Amino acid sequence: MLPDRAFFYRLAEAAKAETLPRFRAGVDVVNKEAQGFDPVTEGDRAAEEAIRALIETEFPDHGILGEEHGNVGLDREHVWVIDPIDGTRAFISGVPVWGTLIGLQKNGRAIMGMIDQPFTGERYFADGNGSTYSGPDGEKRLQVRDCGSLSNAVLFTTSPHIFVDEELVKYREIESQVRLFRYGTDCYAYALLAAGHVDLVIESSLKPYDVGGIIPVIEQAGGIITTWDGGRPEMGGTIIAAGSRAVYDQARAILSR
Repeated sequence: MLPDRAFFYRLAEAAKAETLPRFRAGVDVVNKEAQGFDPVTEGDRAAEEAIRALIETEFPDHGILGEEHGNVGLDREHVWVIDPIDGTRAFISGVPVWGTLIGLQKNGRAIMGMIDQPFTGERYFADGNGSTYSGPDGEKRLQVRDCGSLSNAVLFTTSPHIFVDEELVKYREIESQVRLFRYGTDCYAYALLAAGHVDLVIESSLKPYDVGGIIPVIEQAGGIITTWDGGRPEMGGTIIAAGSRAVYDQARAILSR
């Protein structure tokens, strides 16, 4: 038996109870990298623990892939993919574009997922049949938009600094052709794409937990999300998401060179 919307919302509420009280509260930050900066907070760890506890109780035969507490049963038919705070840098900076990502895979394919933003009270949820939004302005079905071409597109990426060498050259070529580009929105960029507010998201160096909850929301809103070479995105890496086939094809023609 698969989980329903109510269970995903329970997971989101459990995570919210750990993250929201710590947001803009001067939380302690630990750097996970000896060189560079890869922050993790108490909120990350506590939120993932809360999510995992519910899953282990309700679906003990399911596997779990998590950012902070390791992996269990990745060879099982159903595997949960958890990023308790996607956008920890935004979280510790007080910027409300972070979110909790919760995804469910069946035989390695993302089938259900959620992007939850507790501070704004927004949830973007894919149940296997479609994507829906619930938030301050009510509930509605999510649907990507078709802006026609790359020249009309609004492009988001977390930062151009995530790209290295030829990746940056390709990204900059696309950036030079779009109507508008913005930085620093983390998982919220994908939520906005699913809702039809932006047209293209391009990123690199993503982990499976960075995309596990996002993939179903994009695909079930009518969008496209793959690796730069057109492969399935479940394992992360270099990722492109688009609201229309035309924009996707134009951007990927550059990325796949």
